[in-house]
Amino acid sequence: MTELVHLSIDDAVATITLDSEHNRNALSRQLVEELGGHLTTAETDSTVRAVVVRSAHRVFCSGADLSEASSGGMEQGARAIVALQRTIATMGTPVVVELGGPVRAGGLGIVGAADVVVAAESVSFALTEVRLALAPAVISLTLLERFTDRAAADLFLTGRTFDAAEAAAAGLVTRTVPDDALADEVSAVVAELVQGYPQGLRETKRLLNHDLVARIDALGERVAAQSAELFGSEEAREAMTAFLQRRKS
Repeated sequence: MTELVHLSIDDAVATITLDSEHNRNALSRQLVEELGGHLTTAETDSTVRAVVVRSAHRVFCSGADLSEASSGGMEQGARAIVALQRTIATMGTPVVVELGGPVRAGGLGIVGAADVVVAAESVSFALTEVRLALAPAVISLTLLERFTDRAAADLFLTGRTFDAAEAAAAGLVTRTVPDDALADEVSAVVAELVQGYPQGLRETKRLLNHDLVARIDALGERVAAQSAELFGSEEAREAMTAFLQRRKS
């Protein structure tokens, strides 16, 4: 089986690269499992002081793998995404997301769980769940800790596309930079992070993410069940089938 997520460790930095171009880094069972495994490997490596999550291709993540979702139950997959967000939030090592391309739906859960998010100015975002008879249930665990209430209501309910500047203003993105400055900016952020001592980084993350982790622990099972129920509904199956047919045409 071809690996969909790659890990490299160099100079105290673990770089995790999503590389599932055929489905635009959709959150398939394999991709989520490999991403979680590489995060755990990075966390247990005593030489690592920072983790960067990035994409090998133009799209960072297109959201749930609708081909998988339309053909089987999603409860296990929903729980896996809850666990993935919790892993990112509870790691003692800071996680930086490098966004060079579009992020849709479930992919925003990874962004919301991360500690620092650097986005190119051209990046676009959308929470498209309502347009597929779904709700951003599982990823609300991290996103509602980042967005202002008004921004969440607007972006969750409309499903509209928004840009990197709006994402930063809403609290999702840490900073935006010109596209050609993205790599340098991420390198600069990482260079600052690796100067921290492991204990300092770990305990500071624990302070920062206390409420986020408490929300995941309190609501994770409930929203995973809600997500599975929605994906399994007749209305959502009809919407997903229509979407997949449009994409093929």
